[in-house]
Amino acid sequence: MPHAVDTARQRNLAEMFFTVAGAMGERPFAWAKKDGRWQATSWAAAAAQARALALGLRALGVREGARVALVAENRPEWPVVDVAIMAAGAISVPAYVTNTISDHRHILTDSGARAAVVSTPRLAEPLLAAAAGCPALETVIAIEPGVKSPPGGKPRLLQWSEALALGSPGDAAALNKRQRADTACLIYTSGTGGVPKGVMLSHGAILHNCSGAWEVLEPLGLADEVFLSFLPLSHSYEHTAGLHFPISIGAQIYYAEGADKLAANLLEARPTIMTAVPRLYETMHQRITAGVERAGGLKAKLFHKALALGRKKYDAPGSLGLGEKLVDGLLDKLVRDKVRARFGGRLKALVSGGAPLNPEIGLFFTALGMRILQGYGLTESGPVVSANLPGGVRMHTVGPPLKDVKVKIAEDGEILVAGENVMQGYWNQPQSSAEVLRDGWLHTGDIGALDQDNYLRITDRKKDIIVLSGGDNVAPQRIEGFLTLRPEIGQAMVAGDKRPYLVAVLAPRQEFLEQFAAQRGRKPDLKSLADDPELLKALSAAVQQVNAGLSVLEHVRRFIVAGEGFTIANGMMTPTMKVRRHMVRQAYGKALERLY
Repeated sequence: MPHAVDTARQRNLAEMFFTVAGAMGERPFAWAKKDGRWQATSWAAAAAQARALALGLRALGVREGARVALVAENRPEWPVVDVAIMAAGAISVPAYVTNTISDHRHILTDSGARAAVVSTPRLAEPLLAAAAGCPALETVIAIEPGVKSPPGGKPRLLQWSEALALGSPGDAAALNKRQRADTACLIYTSGTGGVPKGVMLSHGAILHNCSGAWEVLEPLGLADEVFLSFLPLSHSYEHTAGLHFPISIGAQIYYAEGADKLAANLLEARPTIMTAVPRLYETMHQRITAGVERAGGLKAKLFHKALALGRKKYDAPGSLGLGEKLVDGLLDKLVRDKVRARFGGRLKALVSGGAPLNPEIGLFFTALGMRILQGYGLTESGPVVSANLPGGVRMHTVGPPLKDVKVKIAEDGEILVAGENVMQGYWNQPQSSAEVLRDGWLHTGDIGALDQDNYLRITDRKKDIIVLSGGDNVAPQRIEGFLTLRPEIGQAMVAGDKRPYLVAVLAPRQEFLEQFAAQRGRKPDLKSLADDPELLKALSAAVQQVNAGLSVLEHVRRFIVAGEGFTIANGMMTPTMKVRRHMVRQAYGKALERLY
């Protein structure tokens, strides 16, 4: 692992960055597309900018423990700002680019941010509107030109070049003084169930995660790694696994142009390690299987044979006969190489986190020659708790705990976690902190079990478990996972707490909806088709197929079709593609009640 640092010995994240940058020099660090081509920022250039901005923040009066907000899309300046804030001794407060004015106002007010950095005029508009009600915010730094100063000149607006030139090199001795136990950042939870809370993560929590990730991935031979970053850096998963871990091993980071360009960016960046949420793998699964079905004939037969042999190798290693081995080797070239090529052709591992991965999706990619490692964590744990190991993947688990992370199962099945990775608490919320941090253990709210080899299996969210009126407990995520494997169903949310049976809100898969509409000469508009009897009949048949493989208690008896899919824009999904159950219930609760 060249040019890496011993993260166990680093005092803080800024120190780690500058140490690695000093070793890497002019080698490329962060890539972004400009004028149609990829351009790199070197480690040396990024370090110089981070140092200058840190000094600029100090000149603005930002001192140890002050909070500085960061609102920007994934781009090379993002790590520069994050590191600079920490180097100045302050606490980084990343915010989602999808935040509304009220979202920004809550975070700015709750954190008491003294300064903020924003990237573009579009993102500055809601931030500055929110800042009007936040007197603690004194300065906003704009990365790109075109951001206009707010009425009255408060908060003060500085351009990027002005902020970089503001500090004095003579103050450099004041940088990088924070210790592992000091707070590095406030990561505001994306709010699947209410108002976001600021999770206080120490420098040690993230450094500890970097050490654990290295232990997991080192057997793959970490050297000259390339990451493609597209999940929001304001989320703890990408902040640690897609930013500070790559920094710790001297990796290059490509910043994707957006979800719509991800397929093309994969071919261009050709990442060696990829961190993503299950939704990406589900989407890739859908595209691959749809393409196979369209091709039909020999291509489809070869594909399904590759799947079958791949599944057999996973289920019973060493079980292939001589003839099967020969066929499997041929299929590796004819089928699996083409699947691997969709991801750039040189991936060592696909890492899945942020939400439960349906085992069938994991087995699909494994059978097709992709190494997929599911992990588990939450913002409150830095975020990673456990991960499957390259040499011992168990698809129905989330692997053993990371090195020096303690996990135990409470009497009611709740997963408890202890270690340096655990948060310091929720910002300004001592009561909420005390509820989840008890006797040195983080109460995760997840239900699970440890097997004889210390592999952790997650069964459900404690608070999401449905208790039917008959007293039976049902895990909705398991059922939703099976529903969304159907080609007709794109999204699902199951409900039924305190009711006699389960019901669901379903959103048809877009490809299925387009095909259905085309056959009838209609537009694929979900609102106009939601009550179409033929659509309901097709979805009902899909639900019955799923029910056939479930226990009677898990059967979805009735359902409604969503008038629109669950999206970030309508508030029904978080920026990391998790369903906001409370928002779906708010939108469709009355319609669901009519199903009983």
